Amino acid sequence: MALSHFPPTADPAEVSNHLRRFGYAIVDDVADSATMDRLEAEAVPFIEASDAGRDEYDGRYTRRTGALVARCPTARDLVMDPVAVGVVSQFLSHVSAVQLHLTQIISVEPGETRQKLHRDEMAFDFFPFGTDYHVQCNTMWALTDFTAENGATHILAGTSGIDDEQALRMPEAQAEMRRGSVLFYDGKVLHGAGANTSDGVRRGVNITYAVGWVRQEENQYLACPPEIARTLDDDLLRMMGYTQGAFALGYVGDQTDPLAALRGSTAKAKTIGAVAEFNEDARQFVTDIGDLGG
Repeated sequence: MALSHFPPTADPAEVSNHLRRFGYAIVDDVADSATMDRLEAEAVPFIEASDAGRDEYDGRYTRRTGALVARCPTARDLVMDPVAVGVVSQFLSHVSAVQLHLTQIISVEPGETRQKLHRDEMAFDFFPFGTDYHVQCNTMWALTDFTAENGATHILAGTSGIDDEQALRMPEAQAEMRRGSVLFYDGKVLHGAGANTSDGVRRGVNITYAVGWVRQEENQYLACPPEIARTLDDDLLRMMGYTQGAFALGYVGDQTDPLAALRGSTAKAKTIGAVAEFNEDARQFVTDIGDLGG
């Protein structure tokens, strides 16, 4: 089975609709070679210092290198890339806030075996989210070409809303793509890294986004220390979680806005009236409140 590819000029809504229907979408040639060269040069010292996986699931010939916002300035551009953010915003439009969930370069080295198929939502303590509720949207940027031989990700398209027994009977394909391309996939689709039977390393940049009210897989507040965070722009900081994850989630102290607190200000967090536009239940809740505040 061949997987569908989109050009970088594709409408984010079209890509999101395909992702919602099949659990994945591939957008080709989003980042140019210079961007990927720069990111790789920034990351190599940290990759070389990363340990290989501790079990077969992590991959005993696989290195996972995180904290990319702090370590690799170019990774910040990927996090906020308009194509990625456009698709993610469409896909997770059912919530009042989207946050960065994970930044990690995955280096699959020669000799690595195929990873066990899994659904990434299992990270939330295997909580059974409804089939129609998506809690995350993942991207995998090809830092090297992804080929069948070097371990391109296996995708079982259409498995997001069905149980494992049915899903494992579905056809699968590998997400082969050129360097600089992006694989989008949801948290419910069965997938897994392939075996690397080549003589080169397969590197992908896993940048994942989640709804604002869940705990992040990678703790962004510690992975990127405050002294570095204060040098970053506000939009990136909000994406990292320096905003309200929903009404009454994430404020500091006496209901101070988290970004304001980082900047040394005391501006207040939003009231429920200010976030009600994103949620029908919240809108209903505030209908009989006469003074919603600011």
